[in-house]
Amino acid sequence: MNFLVLNAGSSTLKFRLLALNGGGASDAQRVLVDGLVERWGTPRASLKVSIAGAEAKRESVAAESPADAAAHAIRVCLPHGIDAVGHRVVHGGPRFVDPTRISPEVVQGIRDVSALAPLHNANALQGIEAALKLLPHVPAGAVFDTAFHQTMPEVAKRYAIPLDLADEHALRRYGFHGISHRYVSAQLLQCLGRDPDGTRLITCHLGNGASVCAIRDGRSVDTSMGLTPMEGLVMGTRSGDVDPGLLLHLITALQMPAAAVDDLLNHRSGLLGLCGSADMREVQKAADAGDRRAEMALEVFAYHARKYIGAYAAVLGGIDAIAFTGGIGEHSPSMRARICRGLEFLGIAMDPGANNGLTGNRCDRISGDVASVQLWVVPTDEEGQIARELFDVLLDAPPSS
Repeated sequence: MNFLVLNAGSSTLKFRLLALNGGGASDAQRVLVDGLVERWGTPRASLKVSIAGAEAKRESVAAESPADAAAHAIRVCLPHGIDAVGHRVVHGGPRFVDPTRISPEVVQGIRDVSALAPLHNANALQGIEAALKLLPHVPAGAVFDTAFHQTMPEVAKRYAIPLDLADEHALRRYGFHGISHRYVSAQLLQCLGRDPDGTRLITCHLGNGASVCAIRDGRSVDTSMGLTPMEGLVMGTRSGDVDPGLLLHLITALQMPAAAVDDLLNHRSGLLGLCGSADMREVQKAADAGDRRAEMALEVFAYHARKYIGAYAAVLGGIDAIAFTGGIGEHSPSMRARICRGLEFLGIAMDPGANNGLTGNRCDRISGDVASVQLWVVPTDEEGQIARELFDVLLDAPPSS
C-alpha cells in the first residue's frame, strides 16, 4: 500500500508517501517521497521535495492556502501511485478517540471542534477536502493528536469549573502532540529494552509548538496542553500558561476585543513576544551575540519545561527515562542542557559529550552512566505513526487505479 500522509501545521504542510508492508510497529516502511510546503499564503511559499532519499530540491510555488499546499503534495506524489491518504488532525474533541475513516459526518465533526484548535483544525480540513476532491476514489482517514491522552485520569482532565457547565460543553483538558508522544514513548521503550508495565517516562516534544507528557505503563496520565494547544510550555508564538485573570484584564481594563486577545496569545506571544523571533535558532544566535532579551527568552523557555518535568516526576512517583524530540528537542543540545540544569536532585545527569555529539541513531542516549534517570534524544515520526495507525482502518479498501 502506497500511503500518503498529509500533516498540516499552522503555516507548513509536511507530507510523505510511504510504501507499507504492514501496519505493525516492526513492519517495513519505505519512503518514496518526502516533502514540505512552507509559508503558504505569502509570496515566499515554497515546495521542498526529496524523491526516494535523493537530495531535496526546493522551488517557489503559488500556494495561497492549505488546500493549495495539499494539491502540490498530491501532484508530486501521484506519479508514484497513491492507495490511501492519512491526515493529522490536532483536535478530536470528546468524539474522536481512535483512527477514523473520513466520511461527511467525520468532516463535520472535525469542523465542530475547530474553534478549540484555531491554528490547526481548519488547515487540516482544507487538506482533507482537497484530497477528497483530487483523489475521490482513494480511501482516507484521520488520526487525532488528542487521542493518546484519552487515558488521562479524571483528576488530570478536569478544570475546577462548575461540573454542569464543563460536561455540557465538553470543557476539559484534552492534550495534544499525542501522535508524537505515542511514537516516541514506544521507541524509547524499545531502546530501554523494557515492556510498558511498570515504566515511568516523560516525553518532551519541543518545537514551534511544545508539550511535555507523563507516561505510566505506556499510557498518557498527564500532559502540559489542555483544552487548546495554548496551555503549558512557552512556544514559538503561543504564550503557554498565563493567569486567566490576565485575559480578563486585557478584555476589561485594556478594552481589547476577544479576537485581538486570541491573536495576541496565539500569534504574538511566546518566544516571539519575549525577544522578537519565534525561531529558536535565531534566538540562540542572538543570545550568543549578547542580546539580553534573547537570553531571557531561552531561560524562560527552559524554566517552564524544567518545571513541568519536576511536576511530572511527582505525578509518576519518579522517572525512569526522559526523551527529547521535535525540532528543538532533537537539534538544540544547548536547550536540552538548559532544561536539565538543576535537576540533579532527581537523578538527572547529562553527558555533555553525548549531548553534543548525537550519532543519528533511532535513539541516542545523552545521560551519564551513573545517572538513575536515562536521558534520550528520539527523533519523532508523526507521518509513519499516522500510516501505521490507519493501515488496518483502510486496508479493506481497494487500491486506487
